[in-house]
Amino acid sequence: MKQYSLIFVFLWTFSSTFCFSQTESSSIKEDFKPSITNQPGKEFPQVNSQGYARFRIEAPQADSVRVSLGLGGRGGTKLTKNEDGVWTGTTEGPMDEGFHYYHLTVDGGTFNDPGSKNYYGSTRWESGIEIPAHDQDFYALKNVPHGHVQQVLFPSPSTGTSRRAFVYTPPGYGKDASKRYPVLYLQHGWGEDETAWSNQGHANLIMDNLIAEGKVEPFIIVMTYGMTNEVKFGGLRDFKVDAFQTVLVDELVPYVDENFRTLADQKHRAMGGLSMGGMETHSITLNKPEVFSRYALLSGGIYTPEELKDSTKPDLIFISAGSKENPDRVTKAVSALKEAGFNAVSYVSEGTAHEFQTWRRSLYELAPILFSNK
Repeated sequence: MKQYSLIFVFLWTFSSTFCFSQTESSSIKEDFKPSITNQPGKEFPQVNSQGYARFRIEAPQADSVRVSLGLGGRGGTKLTKNEDGVWTGTTEGPMDEGFHYYHLTVDGGTFNDPGSKNYYGSTRWESGIEIPAHDQDFYALKNVPHGHVQQVLFPSPSTGTSRRAFVYTPPGYGKDASKRYPVLYLQHGWGEDETAWSNQGHANLIMDNLIAEGKVEPFIIVMTYGMTNEVKFGGLRDFKVDAFQTVLVDELVPYVDENFRTLADQKHRAMGGLSMGGMETHSITLNKPEVFSRYALLSGGIYTPEELKDSTKPDLIFISAGSKENPDRVTKAVSALKEAGFNAVSYVSEGTAHEFQTWRRSLYELAPILFSNK
Protein backbone atom coordinates (compact mmCIF):
# COMPACT_ATOMS: atom_id res chain seq x y z
CA MET A 1 0.00 0.00 0.00
CA LYS A 2 1.35 3.39 -0.93
CA GLN A 3 2.02 5.61 2.05
CA TYR A 4 0.27 8.63 0.55
CA SER A 5 -2.97 6.65 0.28
CA LEU A 6 -2.96 5.94 4.00
CA ILE A 7 -2.23 9.56 4.89
CA PHE A 8 -5.01 10.73 2.56
CA VAL A 9 -7.59 8.62 4.36
CA PHE A 10 -6.73 10.17 7.69
CA LEU A 11 -6.97 13.66 6.30
CA TRP A 12 -10.59 12.77 5.53
CA THR A 13 -11.00 11.71 9.13
CA PHE A 14 -9.96 15.03 10.55
CA SER A 15 -11.75 17.09 7.90
CA SER A 16 -15.04 16.23 9.61
CA THR A 17 -14.17 18.12 12.80
CA PHE A 18 -16.91 20.50 13.92
CA CYS A 19 -16.23 24.13 14.80
CA PHE A 20 -19.11 25.88 16.53
CA SER A 21 -19.55 28.80 18.88
CA GLN A 22 -22.07 29.45 21.62
CA THR A 23 -24.21 31.76 19.45
CA GLU A 24 -27.91 31.12 19.99
CA SER A 25 -30.41 31.67 17.20
CA SER A 26 -34.13 32.37 17.26
CA SER A 27 -34.49 29.75 14.52
CA ILE A 28 -33.45 26.96 16.86
CA LYS A 29 -36.40 24.80 17.87
CA GLU A 30 -36.74 24.32 21.60
CA ASP A 31 -37.64 20.65 21.35
CA PHE A 32 -34.40 19.40 22.90
CA LYS A 33 -34.31 15.91 24.40
CA PRO A 34 -31.53 13.95 26.14
CA SER A 35 -29.25 12.12 23.70
CA ILE A 36 -29.74 8.36 23.62
CA THR A 37 -26.01 8.04 24.37
CA ASN A 38 -26.37 9.71 27.78
CA GLN A 39 -25.54 8.02 31.06
CA PRO A 40 -28.68 6.68 32.79
CA GLY A 41 -30.70 9.49 34.33
CA LYS A 42 -28.60 12.31 32.82
CA GLU A 43 -30.50 15.13 31.11
CA PHE A 44 -27.54 16.55 29.17
CA PRO A 45 -26.24 16.65 26.52
CA GLN A 46 -29.42 17.19 24.56
CA VAL A 47 -30.27 17.23 20.85
CA ASN A 48 -33.18 18.72 18.96
CA SER A 49 -35.07 17.81 15.81
CA GLN A 50 -32.84 20.05 13.68
CA GLY A 51 -29.57 18.41 14.72
CA TYR A 52 -28.38 21.03 17.20
CA ALA A 53 -26.66 19.83 20.39
CA ARG A 54 -26.86 21.54 23.78
CA PHE A 55 -24.47 20.99 26.68
CA ARG A 56 -24.61 21.69 30.43
CA ILE A 57 -21.56 21.23 32.66
CA GLU A 58 -21.28 21.92 36.38
CA ALA A 59 -17.81 23.36 36.99
CA PRO A 60 -18.07 26.34 39.39
CA GLN A 61 -14.30 26.73 39.83
CA ALA A 62 -13.49 26.64 36.10
CA ASP A 63 -12.56 29.72 34.06
CA SER A 64 -13.15 28.23 30.62
CA VAL A 65 -15.16 25.28 29.29
CA ARG A 66 -15.35 24.22 25.66
CA VAL A 67 -16.90 21.21 23.97
CA SER A 68 -14.63 19.80 21.25
CA LEU A 69 -16.54 17.81 18.65
CA GLY A 70 -15.27 15.37 16.05
CA LEU A 71 -12.17 13.22 15.72
CA GLY A 72 -9.23 15.41 16.57
CA GLY A 73 -11.29 17.74 18.78
CA ARG A 74 -10.22 21.08 17.28
CA GLY A 75 -12.48 24.07 17.66
CA GLY A 76 -15.77 23.39 19.34
CA THR A 77 -18.57 25.03 21.27
CA LYS A 78 -17.60 27.59 23.91
CA LEU A 79 -19.87 27.38 26.95
CA THR A 80 -21.07 30.30 29.11
CA LYS A 81 -21.01 30.26 32.91
CA ASN A 82 -23.99 31.41 35.00
CA GLU A 83 -23.99 32.68 38.59
CA ASP A 84 -24.43 29.12 39.93
CA GLY A 85 -21.26 27.92 38.25
CA VAL A 86 -23.11 26.00 35.55
CA TRP A 87 -21.79 26.19 31.99
CA THR A 88 -24.18 25.91 29.03
CA GLY A 89 -24.01 26.29 25.26
CA THR A 90 -25.57 25.19 22.00
CA THR A 91 -23.82 24.39 18.75
CA GLU A 92 -23.99 27.27 16.28
CA GLY A 93 -25.25 25.02 13.52
CA PRO A 94 -26.81 21.57 13.11
CA MET A 95 -24.57 18.53 13.09
CA ASP A 96 -24.60 15.64 10.64
CA GLU A 97 -26.97 12.84 11.52
CA GLY A 98 -25.53 9.95 13.48
CA PHE A 99 -22.79 9.41 16.03
CA HIS A 100 -20.01 11.84 16.97
CA TYR A 101 -17.14 11.75 19.44
CA TYR A 102 -16.48 14.73 21.67
CA HIS A 103 -14.75 15.78 24.89
CA LEU A 104 -14.56 18.76 27.22
CA THR A 105 -11.66 21.19 27.46
CA VAL A 106 -11.77 22.70 30.96
CA ASP A 107 -9.09 25.31 31.68
CA GLY A 108 -6.88 23.66 29.08
CA GLY A 109 -7.34 20.11 30.38
CA THR A 110 -9.11 17.30 28.51
CA PHE A 111 -12.03 15.59 30.22
CA ASN A 112 -15.03 13.49 29.32
CA ASP A 113 -18.59 14.70 29.81
CA PRO A 114 -20.02 13.01 32.95
CA GLY A 115 -23.43 13.07 31.27
CA SER A 116 -22.41 10.92 28.32
CA LYS A 117 -21.37 7.32 27.86
CA ASN A 118 -17.79 6.73 26.68
CA TYR A 119 -16.64 5.22 23.39
CA TYR A 120 -13.12 4.33 22.32
CA GLY A 121 -12.02 6.72 19.56
CA SER A 122 -9.17 9.16 18.88
CA THR A 123 -6.92 6.68 20.79
CA ARG A 124 -8.80 7.34 24.03
CA TRP A 125 -12.20 6.84 25.64
CA GLU A 126 -14.21 9.79 24.34
CA SER A 127 -17.70 11.02 25.11
CA GLY A 128 -20.25 10.32 22.41
CA ILE A 129 -23.42 11.98 21.17
CA GLU A 130 -26.06 10.67 18.78
CA ILE A 131 -27.87 13.06 16.44
CA PRO A 132 -31.17 11.39 15.43
CA ALA A 133 -31.14 10.33 11.78
CA HIS A 134 -34.08 10.21 9.40
CA ASP A 135 -33.14 6.63 8.52
CA GLN A 136 -32.18 5.37 11.99
CA ASP A 137 -34.76 2.57 11.84
CA PHE A 138 -32.31 0.19 10.18
CA TYR A 139 -30.04 0.15 13.25
CA ALA A 140 -32.74 0.59 15.90
CA LEU A 141 -33.15 -1.90 18.74
CA LYS A 142 -36.31 -3.80 17.81
CA ASN A 143 -38.36 -6.71 19.07
CA VAL A 144 -36.75 -9.21 16.71
CA PRO A 145 -34.54 -12.26 17.31
CA HIS A 146 -31.06 -11.08 18.29
CA GLY A 147 -27.66 -12.55 17.67
CA HIS A 148 -24.83 -12.53 20.18
CA VAL A 149 -21.64 -10.51 20.36
CA GLN A 150 -19.09 -12.40 22.43
CA GLN A 151 -15.54 -11.62 23.44
CA VAL A 152 -12.89 -14.20 22.59
CA LEU A 153 -9.22 -14.32 23.52
CA PHE A 154 -7.10 -16.02 20.90
CA PRO A 155 -3.43 -17.02 21.14
CA SER A 156 -1.02 -14.87 19.15
CA PRO A 157 2.49 -16.35 19.04
CA SER A 158 3.66 -13.55 16.74
CA THR A 159 2.95 -10.91 19.39
CA GLY A 160 3.68 -13.10 22.39
CA THR A 161 0.28 -12.69 24.03
CA SER A 162 -3.41 -13.45 23.77
CA ARG A 163 -5.38 -10.95 21.73
CA ARG A 164 -9.03 -9.99 21.86
CA ALA A 165 -11.73 -10.18 19.22
CA PHE A 166 -15.48 -9.76 19.27
CA VAL A 167 -17.54 -12.25 17.30
CA TYR A 168 -21.12 -11.66 16.18
CA THR A 169 -23.09 -14.86 15.67
CA PRO A 170 -26.53 -14.44 14.09
CA PRO A 171 -29.89 -15.35 15.66
CA GLY A 172 -30.40 -19.09 15.74
CA TYR A 173 -26.69 -19.86 15.65
CA GLY A 174 -26.96 -22.14 18.71
CA LYS A 175 -30.04 -24.05 17.55
CA ASP A 176 -28.77 -25.99 14.54
CA ALA A 177 -25.40 -27.62 15.20
CA SER A 178 -25.12 -28.71 11.58
CA LYS A 179 -25.39 -25.26 10.01
CA ARG A 180 -22.22 -23.41 9.00
CA TYR A 181 -21.81 -19.75 8.14
CA PRO A 182 -19.73 -17.40 5.97
CA VAL A 183 -17.51 -14.94 7.84
CA LEU A 184 -16.82 -11.21 7.46
CA TYR A 185 -13.66 -9.88 9.12
CA LEU A 186 -14.60 -6.26 9.81
CA GLN A 187 -12.01 -3.67 10.86
CA HIS A 188 -12.30 -0.39 12.76
CA GLY A 189 -10.64 2.94 11.95
CA TRP A 190 -7.55 4.67 13.30
CA GLY A 191 -7.80 5.56 16.98
CA GLU A 192 -10.60 3.05 17.55
CA ASP A 193 -10.54 -0.58 18.66
CA GLU A 194 -12.45 -3.83 18.35
CA THR A 195 -15.43 -2.42 20.27
CA ALA A 196 -16.19 0.26 17.66
CA TRP A 197 -18.34 -1.66 15.21
CA SER A 198 -20.66 -2.92 17.94
CA ASN A 199 -20.78 0.16 20.19
CA GLN A 200 -20.60 3.03 17.70
CA GLY A 201 -21.57 1.20 14.54
CA HIS A 202 -24.42 -1.02 15.82
CA ALA A 203 -23.27 -3.73 13.42
CA ASN A 204 -25.10 -6.41 15.40
CA LEU A 205 -28.41 -4.52 15.32
CA ILE A 206 -28.03 -3.82 11.61
CA MET A 207 -27.57 -7.53 11.00
CA ASP A 208 -30.39 -8.57 13.35
CA ASN A 209 -32.86 -6.28 11.58
CA LEU A 210 -31.78 -7.32 8.09
CA ILE A 211 -32.05 -11.01 8.99
CA ALA A 212 -35.49 -10.48 10.57
CA GLU A 213 -36.67 -8.78 7.37
CA GLY A 214 -35.35 -11.62 5.24
CA LYS A 215 -32.95 -9.31 3.39
CA VAL A 216 -29.72 -11.14 4.16
CA GLU A 217 -28.53 -14.69 4.62
CA PRO A 218 -26.95 -14.87 8.11
CA PHE A 219 -23.20 -14.68 8.47
CA ILE A 220 -20.65 -14.28 11.26
CA ILE A 221 -18.77 -11.03 11.83
CA VAL A 222 -15.34 -10.97 13.50
CA MET A 223 -13.91 -7.68 14.83
CA THR A 224 -10.39 -7.38 16.23
CA TYR A 225 -7.83 -4.70 17.06
CA GLY A 226 -5.91 -3.64 13.97
CA MET A 227 -2.98 -1.76 15.50
CA THR A 228 -0.30 -4.34 16.23
CA ASN A 229 2.39 -1.64 16.10
CA GLU A 230 1.26 1.47 17.97
CA VAL A 231 1.48 4.54 15.74
CA LYS A 232 0.36 8.00 16.83
CA PHE A 233 -1.20 10.48 14.44
CA GLY A 234 1.59 12.23 12.61
CA GLY A 235 3.60 9.02 12.38
CA LEU A 236 1.21 7.11 10.16
CA ARG A 237 3.72 6.83 7.36
CA ASP A 238 5.57 4.41 9.64
CA PHE A 239 2.60 2.05 9.90
CA LYS A 240 3.16 -1.31 8.23
CA VAL A 241 0.44 -3.89 7.83
CA ASP A 242 2.72 -6.95 8.02
CA ALA A 243 2.39 -7.60 11.76
CA PHE A 244 -1.39 -7.28 11.72
CA GLN A 245 -1.61 -9.41 8.60
CA THR A 246 0.14 -12.21 10.49
CA VAL A 247 -2.23 -11.86 13.45
CA LEU A 248 -5.31 -11.85 11.24
CA VAL A 249 -4.48 -14.43 8.60
CA ASP A 250 -2.23 -16.86 10.48
CA GLU A 251 -3.71 -16.65 13.97
CA LEU A 252 -7.25 -15.27 14.12
CA VAL A 253 -8.72 -16.89 11.01
CA PRO A 254 -7.62 -20.40 12.06
CA TYR A 255 -8.91 -19.78 15.59
CA VAL A 256 -12.32 -18.69 14.33
CA ASP A 257 -12.55 -21.63 11.92
CA GLU A 258 -11.67 -24.04 14.73
CA ASN A 259 -14.00 -22.58 17.37
CA PHE A 260 -17.02 -21.45 15.34
CA ARG A 261 -19.13 -23.18 12.73
CA THR A 262 -17.72 -21.44 9.69
CA LEU A 263 -17.60 -22.26 6.02
CA ALA A 264 -13.84 -22.35 6.22
CA ASP A 265 -12.79 -21.53 2.68
CA GLN A 266 -11.88 -18.51 0.60
CA LYS A 267 -15.25 -18.50 -1.16
CA HIS A 268 -17.09 -17.84 2.10
CA ARG A 269 -14.64 -15.43 3.71
CA ALA A 270 -14.74 -11.63 3.34
CA MET A 271 -12.71 -8.72 4.68
CA GLY A 272 -13.76 -5.11 5.04
CA GLY A 273 -13.07 -2.05 7.12
CA LEU A 274 -13.65 1.65 7.62
CA SER A 275 -10.95 4.28 7.09
CA MET A 276 -7.67 2.73 8.30
CA GLY A 277 -9.44 -0.63 8.44
CA GLY A 278 -10.22 -0.19 4.76
CA MET A 279 -6.58 0.50 4.01
CA GLU A 280 -5.62 -2.65 5.95
CA THR A 281 -8.23 -4.54 3.95
CA HIS A 282 -6.80 -3.18 0.72
CA SER A 283 -3.27 -4.35 1.54
CA ILE A 284 -4.14 -7.73 3.05
CA THR A 285 -6.57 -8.77 0.31
CA LEU A 286 -3.96 -7.94 -2.32
CA ASN A 287 -1.29 -9.80 -0.38
CA LYS A 288 -3.51 -12.79 0.46
CA PRO A 289 -6.12 -13.20 -2.30
CA GLU A 290 -6.28 -16.92 -1.55
CA VAL A 291 -7.76 -16.16 1.90
CA PHE A 292 -10.58 -13.70 1.10
CA SER A 293 -12.97 -13.61 -1.87
CA ARG A 294 -15.00 -10.48 -1.07
CA TYR A 295 -13.54 -7.04 -0.31
CA ALA A 296 -15.11 -3.92 1.19
CA LEU A 297 -13.51 -0.48 1.58
CA LEU A 298 -15.65 1.95 3.58
CA SER A 299 -14.07 5.42 3.28
CA GLY A 300 -10.85 3.47 2.99
CA GLY A 301 -9.42 4.02 -0.48
CA ILE A 302 -10.04 2.20 -3.75
CA TYR A 303 -8.87 -0.70 -5.87
CA THR A 304 -7.64 -0.30 -9.43
CA PRO A 305 -7.82 -2.92 -12.21
CA GLU A 306 -4.03 -2.78 -12.53
CA GLU A 307 -3.31 -3.88 -8.97
CA LEU A 308 -5.84 -6.72 -9.21
CA LYS A 309 -4.90 -8.09 -12.62
CA ASP A 310 -2.40 -10.68 -11.35
CA SER A 311 -4.47 -11.73 -8.31
CA THR A 312 -7.19 -14.30 -7.84
CA LYS A 313 -10.31 -12.54 -9.05
CA PRO A 314 -12.54 -11.54 -6.10
CA ASP A 315 -16.24 -12.39 -6.15
CA LEU A 316 -17.20 -8.89 -4.97
CA ILE A 317 -15.60 -5.49 -4.48
CA PHE A 318 -17.62 -2.93 -2.50
CA ILE A 319 -16.37 0.66 -2.18
CA SER A 320 -18.21 3.42 -0.32
CA ALA A 321 -17.84 6.94 1.08
CA GLY A 322 -19.91 9.82 2.36
CA SER A 323 -21.13 12.47 -0.06
CA LYS A 324 -19.01 15.00 1.88
CA GLU A 325 -15.87 12.93 1.29
CA ASN A 326 -14.79 11.93 -2.21
CA PRO A 327 -17.80 10.32 -3.94
CA ASP A 328 -16.49 10.94 -7.45
CA ARG A 329 -13.31 9.01 -6.74
CA VAL A 330 -15.36 6.08 -5.46
CA THR A 331 -17.79 5.97 -8.39
CA LYS A 332 -15.02 6.40 -10.97
CA ALA A 333 -13.01 3.61 -9.40
CA VAL A 334 -15.96 1.24 -9.47
CA SER A 335 -16.75 2.15 -13.09
CA ALA A 336 -13.18 1.29 -14.05
CA LEU A 337 -13.38 -2.02 -12.19
CA LYS A 338 -16.65 -2.92 -13.92
CA GLU A 339 -15.17 -2.11 -17.32
CA ALA A 340 -12.30 -4.45 -16.49
CA GLY A 341 -14.75 -7.26 -15.74
CA PHE A 342 -14.89 -7.14 -11.93
CA ASN A 343 -18.07 -7.46 -9.90
CA ALA A 344 -17.83 -4.06 -8.21
CA VAL A 345 -20.42 -1.99 -6.36
CA SER A 346 -20.24 1.62 -5.17
CA TYR A 347 -22.28 3.33 -2.49
CA VAL A 348 -22.39 6.99 -1.46
CA SER A 349 -23.99 7.99 1.84
CA GLU A 350 -25.89 11.21 1.23
CA GLY A 351 -25.20 14.12 3.58
CA THR A 352 -22.47 12.51 5.66
CA ALA A 353 -18.70 12.78 5.94
CA HIS A 354 -15.99 10.58 7.45
CA GLU A 355 -18.20 9.38 10.29
CA PHE A 356 -20.16 6.42 11.58
CA GLN A 357 -23.43 7.23 9.83
CA THR A 358 -21.58 6.74 6.55
CA TRP A 359 -20.26 3.38 7.74
CA ARG A 360 -23.53 2.18 9.28
CA ARG A 361 -25.27 2.86 5.98
CA SER A 362 -22.44 1.21 4.10
CA LEU A 363 -22.74 -1.99 6.12
CA TYR A 364 -26.50 -1.93 5.59
CA GLU A 365 -25.97 -1.75 1.82
CA LEU A 366 -23.12 -4.28 1.83
CA ALA A 367 -24.59 -7.07 3.96
CA PRO A 368 -27.39 -8.23 1.60
CA ILE A 369 -25.00 -8.63 -1.34
CA LEU A 370 -21.85 -9.75 0.47
CA PHE A 371 -22.39 -13.49 0.19
CA SER A 372 -25.23 -13.43 -2.29
CA ASN A 373 -25.00 -15.69 -5.33
CA LYS A 374 -27.37 -13.50 -7.34
